[in-house]
Amino acid sequence: MITLGHAQAIIAGAIAHAQNAALKPLGIVVLDAGGQLLAFARQDGASFGRFAIAQAKAHGALAMGDDTAVLAERAKGNPVFFGSLVGVFDGGLALSPGGVLVRNGDGAIIGAVGASGDTGPNDADAVRAGIAAAGFATGAAA
Repeated sequence: MITLGHAQAIIAGAIAHAQNAALKPLGIVVLDAGGQLLAFARQDGASFGRFAIAQAKAHGALAMGDDTAVLAERAKGNPVFFGSLVGVFDGGLALSPGGVLVRNGDGAIIGAVGASGDTGPNDADAVRAGIAAAGFATGAAA
């Protein structure tokens, strides 16, 4: 289970990574396993749209059970299906890296984090750094 304290630690770790890597300002969303918003932060200078994009990345990862970088690759081979999912989820699916599942020590999905503001791969790197800083795991289940 991700608590508010965990969510804040994830965001702090992601922001620290973004600052150290000189990324563009990010918006970062943390969702629990049920897709409910736990926390959001927008770095100074990030546009107002970053919340919606970050939330769609995190929501999409949870809804489909995989990081959005993986989903984006899968979408290349089946664009009609993945395009239809955007409508199914009322826009709550962004097929760009930056939505990452959060796993506990047993590999169970306990939430997701989404970031938006830099390139998709850089967004994902910041998210993974934040998740690791909070003591959680990412990646495929063992």
